[in-house]
Amino acid sequence: QVQLVESGGGSVQTGGSLRLSCAASGYSYSSYCMAWFRQAPGKEREGVAVISAGGTSTYYADSVKGRFNISRDNAKNTLTLQMNSLKPEDHAIYYCAAKWQVGVSSCNSQYRTYTYWGQGTQVTVSS
Repeated sequence: QVQLVESGGGSVQTGGSLRLSCAASGYSYSSYCMAWFRQAPGKEREGVAVISAGGTSTYYADSVKGRFNISRDNAKNTLTLQMNSLKPEDHAIYYCAAKWQVGVSSCNSQYRTYTYWGQGTQVTVSS
């Protein structure tokens, strides 16, 4: 049974930091692209950061470049999103997601192409 379990969400003030984690099980983790998406109230789900199966290739949305860092540990089947300099516009529910990697280019930010999803964790940023 595939499971993606996020943790680490919470409430911070503008400029603060949070570290999100995702624990994966039930599939061949090291063969899958992993990604963090977020969804704010009334908005479409947005790709925040993506990492290839081997961890050698990453993608960031322009809105988070230089502030967020995605990483993975294939030995522990975990995914991490370090979020620094948080802004009110980062307020959203954050989801980790996985899809089978068919070449590094398949690790994209199109949420409809992802197969497995976590339940989400809330990030609240107050000004």
